[in-house]
Amino acid sequence: MADQTPTQVVTAFMQVMEKMDFDEGVKYVSDDLEYINSPGTTVRGPNGVREVLEPFFAPIEENEFVILRQISEGNMVVLERLDRHRVAQGWFELPVTGVFEVHDGKIIYWREYFDVETIRVAMEKLMGDAE
Repeated sequence: MADQTPTQVVTAFMQVMEKMDFDEGVKYVSDDLEYINSPGTTVRGPNGVREVLEPFFAPIEENEFVILRQISEGNMVVLERLDRHRVAQGWFELPVTGVFEVHDGKIIYWREYFDVETIRVAMEKLMGDAE
């Protein structure tokens, strides 16, 4: 990983996280990673990533992370994406922008920007469709 560019590291990380392979995914983050999962949740390191994402992904059967725009400069990578998640009731979509900083082949900073209301409305719609 150390010989990969920041863009390559983030791309590889997103690919394994799309598959919900947490064991492989956390190999891309540093022990002192700062992960901010907006709004308001900040954790550190691989265990912090797992604490936030494993419960969120638990009901998800399949993911598709569609990269809409990507900006890379130096150690920074910004991804605007559409995260598509399939649960038992169907697919829901969440527009997300992620900001990453990579040093020595590891992600040291990761912040996600998204609208919590979008998730709530999508899940209500799915649950309503299931009834």
